[in-house]
Amino acid sequence: MASDVDTAPLVGRTELLQTVRSALLGDAAHGQTAAVFLTGESGVGKTRLLGEVGDRLRAQGAVVLTGSCLDIGDASPLHPLLQALRRFDADLSTSHARTSSAVRGLLQMFADETAGPDGAGALLERVSRGLHLIAEGRPLVLILDDLQWVDRSTRQLLLYLLAGLGDLQLSVLAAVRAESLQGVHPLRRVLTELRRLRTVRVLDLAPLGRADTEKLAAAVVGRTLSAEAAEQVWQRSGGNPFVIEELARDLRDGRDGLSETLREIFLDRVDALPQHAHAVVHAVAAGVEPVQHWLLAEVLRLPEEELIDAARAAVAHRLLVGADDGYRLRHRLVAEVLAHELLPAERSGLHRRYAEALTAAPGELHQARLAHHWRLAGEPARALPAAVAAAQEAERLHGYAEAHRHWSAALQLAADQGPLAVDRVELLENAAEAAHHCGEHARALALLEEVAALPGGGAPSALHIRRARYLAAAGRSALAEEEYQRALTAADCSPRDRATAAARLAELLLHLGRYADAGQRAREALALAADVEGSATEVVLASSALGFSDAYLEDPDAGLAVMRDALDTAERAGQPEDVACAYLHLAELLTGPLNILEEGVVVARRGAERVAELGLGRTWETRLLAVAINGLFRVGQWAEAEKVVATALRHRPSGADAVELLLARCRLSVGYGDIDAGSRDLDAVATLLAGGGARHVIPLLTLRAGLAMWEGRHDVARLAVQRGLTESRSDDVTILSALIWHGLRAEAEAHTSRTMAVDPTVVRRLRDMADRVARKSVGAARPVRSVVAGFLALCAAEVSRLDSSDPDLWAASVAEWDRRHHPYPAAYSRLRQAEALLARRSRLATAGKLLREAYRVAQGLGAVPLTSEIRELAGRARVSLEEREPLGGTRGAPAEASDDELAALTAREREVLALVAEGLTNKEIGQRLFISERTIGVHVSHIFDKLQVRTRVQASAIQLRNLRG
Repeated sequence: MASDVDTAPLVGRTELLQTVRSALLGDAAHGQTAAVFLTGESGVGKTRLLGEVGDRLRAQGAVVLTGSCLDIGDASPLHPLLQALRRFDADLSTSHARTSSAVRGLLQMFADETAGPDGAGALLERVSRGLHLIAEGRPLVLILDDLQWVDRSTRQLLLYLLAGLGDLQLSVLAAVRAESLQGVHPLRRVLTELRRLRTVRVLDLAPLGRADTEKLAAAVVGRTLSAEAAEQVWQRSGGNPFVIEELARDLRDGRDGLSETLREIFLDRVDALPQHAHAVVHAVAAGVEPVQHWLLAEVLRLPEEELIDAARAAVAHRLLVGADDGYRLRHRLVAEVLAHELLPAERSGLHRRYAEALTAAPGELHQARLAHHWRLAGEPARALPAAVAAAQEAERLHGYAEAHRHWSAALQLAADQGPLAVDRVELLENAAEAAHHCGEHARALALLEEVAALPGGGAPSALHIRRARYLAAAGRSALAEEEYQRALTAADCSPRDRATAAARLAELLLHLGRYADAGQRAREALALAADVEGSATEVVLASSALGFSDAYLEDPDAGLAVMRDALDTAERAGQPEDVACAYLHLAELLTGPLNILEEGVVVARRGAERVAELGLGRTWETRLLAVAINGLFRVGQWAEAEKVVATALRHRPSGADAVELLLARCRLSVGYGDIDAGSRDLDAVATLLAGGGARHVIPLLTLRAGLAMWEGRHDVARLAVQRGLTESRSDDVTILSALIWHGLRAEAEAHTSRTMAVDPTVVRRLRDMADRVARKSVGAARPVRSVVAGFLALCAAEVSRLDSSDPDLWAASVAEWDRRHHPYPAAYSRLRQAEALLARRSRLATAGKLLREAYRVAQGLGAVPLTSEIRELAGRARVSLEEREPLGGTRGAPAEASDDELAALTAREREVLALVAEGLTNKEIGQRLFISERTIGVHVSHIFDKLQVRTRVQASAIQLRNLRG
């Protein structure tokens, strides 16, 4: 049933309406995301504004999906999206069969969803793909009301889509009740992270001012208010539009002498309803909105005609809103006012009738609602199985936060009753595991203690292992280590538990940087696992620790051999995740400690193909491709790395997988000088890391410093490096040495450009850290020492720039990086060596040669900022960067020149040029190659420079001439 038209005008929101509309569609480029979150107190007009904006966006041709979050906690994963899809499908006409089919296909996907190895990320990817089909190329707007009640799965979906990982032009408009975001409300952290995204805005919807309050009240009353009446409305309402309208209607209808409290206003209006309408409002207030018409009929047991008349009266009195999917209170404040107006027996009777109606209804039961109503009906024995079923349903959709809430409700129901036929130990174990998966580590530990205190609470060794897992996830590593030790010495520890404890302890020690201890425990675990059937997981974990331990402790060949054995073991066992884990650690070992980059890239790509065959493309394949991208970046194959990025992005990764990929792509953006793309990726990483991701802190801050330096913001770079040195406890000497180099480079750049004063304390701290890294690297494997030595050479050379740049130190850096076949830092070092020589006016011919070599490498990579610096220095020193060919030649010379010009382009630049010649715009080329429009602009600029042309027409002519030749 549709509600009647709201005749109250929208007052004081014209400018805000335009701002929201522009932010959602006008300012969001094609293929990007945008979001506006409206916050404000109850009754301030958030829902009304959502409706107005939705209507205007529909008129502009956007696909608008509208849903509301439930107020019974994390009731059902992705509930508002499911509700929005059902509403949208109901509104579609027969002429939109294709869209309707896409909507129903997505709804069916939810119904068929089962837990799988790819986890919740796979579900998010399928949701994104389904929304893309529904949009059919049109802008898609998702409008969510009452976001303060949003379930965790929907929060994850928003983070996923707004991080730019969904292949569609998405806009999100959501309303949040401000007073609900107090304390540790999970949405506060999400909004804090989302504020960092450039296309996300959080707008506070303030109450109306005095003039607008009077204007709105006068519009409702139908005449100008007296000064006394206007003052009374202003004082009572505080500018809240909902209360203004209610008070103004009282004035219009001649209801005098009402109490000044909002509660009394609502009660008076409810009491004025006809008897059956009164019952309808109370029933809807007790239900979970929206309350469907058939459900309301079952609860109230009124004849159809009387029910319709009663609902119509409630809608006419502005207490209910009717829509196709059911009834809602016009404002939730009504429910708060009515909560204490029914006798306990009346309330429990209403909830009982709701539960009985839902139980008797054909089709799928909404277990969360059923549990809610049976609980409030005072029937815990009937609420318990519904709560358990709701938890299992949530786990099926990977909604571990919702599952944890429902398991907790089941525990409470079991505790409040006498002896129920339920295994409390099983309930506690399920609740603890769900809490662990959703990041509620303290809760998981508390529940585990309850398990331990109960008779039959499990074997002590198994409890120790589980407690250690939870402690390690909570960051309490010392206690976790003690628990693993207790498990290993427990009298009841079975061979399998002993192998598991040893393997996980080895992994923990590895993360703590205690490589010798990790290797020792890993060897014990491997020996124990050899006698346990089906222990591939333990073998892979232990081999990972042992391989890295040996690689760091002077025996890289032994570490590599262990990792290869682990892969063989995983393949024989046939467990997909074990195979994927083995490939990942082998690739990381080759591209990390061993610095065998080319082989590491091959292993990573081969592993990616293998795990895709095993059905783990979204998660493990993405991680392996990220390893490959980093290896390709280091060896200077940037164009190939871009292609791998495009391949990985097709999986629409989420969580840690997306973080790895975005950081890898950002390294390319820093090299290319694509500041906007790099910043977007780092913002997305910060969003995805809300509440976790400590091991990514140093790479994130190193890249942040690199971007800031290309922008000339050396103060920002300094802060990023200092934060990395302060906040991280990482013992990885390789990434620490890279961070220290960025810090010293920022100080040197600031000194050279005079953008800020050099801080001697900061420089001293960085030099001390460099000395500490040098000492720590002495005990590392030769390949590790080799990479660290390269970064320390850069650090020493950067320090010399603070006084008088030493060309010999830069020459040493060139030699270090040439020996490792890392072209980018080698080219950078050549630039600085030439700069130092030119400053001393010595060996000018050598300086010119160095600049030409650096220029050739930088151009080949597509490193625009580095190329520009080289060009600028060469211009000041009047050094020619090009080796000019002698004039003359045959008639075939133009074609040969064309060949030479195209030969200077990278593989990616050739692809871009071919599409430019087809007449495609930068945006169209980006969509074709899965690259941002800004990155395409960088490539086009670089192509123009290499071909020495100024227009796309000239560049296209060279491309076409080359094809003819």
